[in-house]
Amino acid sequence: MAKRFKNAVGRGAEAKARGVFRFAALACVAGAGWATCALASPVEVTYWEKWTRFEGEAMKAVVDDFNRSQDKIFVRYVTMSNIVQKTLIATAGGDPPDLAGLEDANMVSFADKNALTELDGYLKDAGISPKIFIPVLLSRCTYRGKVWAVPTTPATTALHWNKTMFRRAGLDPESPPRTIAELDQMAEKLVIRDKSGKILQMGFLPPEPGWWNWAWPCFFGGRLWDGKDKITCDEPACIEAYKWVQSYARRYGAGPVQIFQSGFGNFASPQNAFLAGRVAMVIQGVWMYNFIKEYSPEMQWGAAPFPVKYSKQYGISHAEADVLAIPRGARHPKEAFEFMKYVIAQGPMEKLCIGQRKFSPLMKVSKAFYAMNPHPALRLFADVARNPLTFGFPQLTFWEEFLDEMNFAFQKIWMLEVTPEQAMADVKRKMQKRLDRELRRLRRLGLEQ
Repeated sequence: MAKRFKNAVGRGAEAKARGVFRFAALACVAGAGWATCALASPVEVTYWEKWTRFEGEAMKAVVDDFNRSQDKIFVRYVTMSNIVQKTLIATAGGDPPDLAGLEDANMVSFADKNALTELDGYLKDAGISPKIFIPVLLSRCTYRGKVWAVPTTPATTALHWNKTMFRRAGLDPESPPRTIAELDQMAEKLVIRDKSGKILQMGFLPPEPGWWNWAWPCFFGGRLWDGKDKITCDEPACIEAYKWVQSYARRYGAGPVQIFQSGFGNFASPQNAFLAGRVAMVIQGVWMYNFIKEYSPEMQWGAAPFPVKYSKQYGISHAEADVLAIPRGARHPKEAFEFMKYVIAQGPMEKLCIGQRKFSPLMKVSKAFYAMNPHPALRLFADVARNPLTFGFPQLTFWEEFLDEMNFAFQKIWMLEVTPEQAMADVKRKMQKRLDRELRRLRRLGLEQ
């Protein structure tokens, strides 16, 4: 199956490299006879990756550096869409790539399907301690006590705010909210309506952008799962979080807010609600800088940890990461790991992260790293990643189902169709049954928690 996917980028360099080896393999004259001076061809490692544009170019530069650094392994870098589905299909068919660039959200399902190669032995033999990685990012690559991938370019979330809009509302543009109460107070001051009462500008909206509807309880000290055998989305902190979400719909009207939201454009466009100056504060990831730079370069903005219910929690975030994995059945796992080992070394990793404007997943970085990276708020995103309370997706094999249920419940809460207690009770009932079924399956396989 891998033969169907050709890498247009870098094909010329690949052909040139192969030509050199073919030329060097020609016979040469030695004394009165012929002696063979053939050089062994390099092992070709196929690497599938999802990145395009500057992100893809950043990894391509690292691949090129590796290929130039030695002559035993040649990494063929292939950018493709729908990489999760294609990697699973290729692995099931016995013809996977040697390396795949996936996301942390894929790790549990891939590992559970026996679609990945365990890396603990490789790391140990190479003398690489897992402790070189920021703990929360390593946890995204670990399932049932085993490491199945390594983090590459990570991301955390933070509050982004428009300083110009703050200034116009009489707020200090250099003092973002630290608590949920402060967020609510500032958001109220940032609301603008026309004479008819139509909303023209909002300070903050819990459904915007709607990518982390499940995560609001974490900023109130709650959690969705106890990590063992109980779904906990109905615990008091979770209910409090969704009552807070619903308070915005009650205060400003679910209908009027929905009309206001209908005017938002695509995320990656100048009509993005935050980029267009229609919403003054938003929760977004480290990547937001790239979109500000492209679509609203004149914006005066800041980033800070997202507000929390209790001040002692200030500085927590949601963390995720792109990861590099070796699919089960890869033809050249040892050579694939050699490239993986190269990527997670400090120099190449920093080059990759600078190219993508992200922080490094490594605990240690060079003194020049932040100076060389153009992202002005990068240290913040790196700092919140190191917070022990920072969290990721619950590592459940049925997380996609859980996420769908949480999003459905969120919409009903937001539209004032149900109370948070009713919505979370319904989610718990369904997901507890699903968890119980999953635990029974794991017990049959001898894989208890």
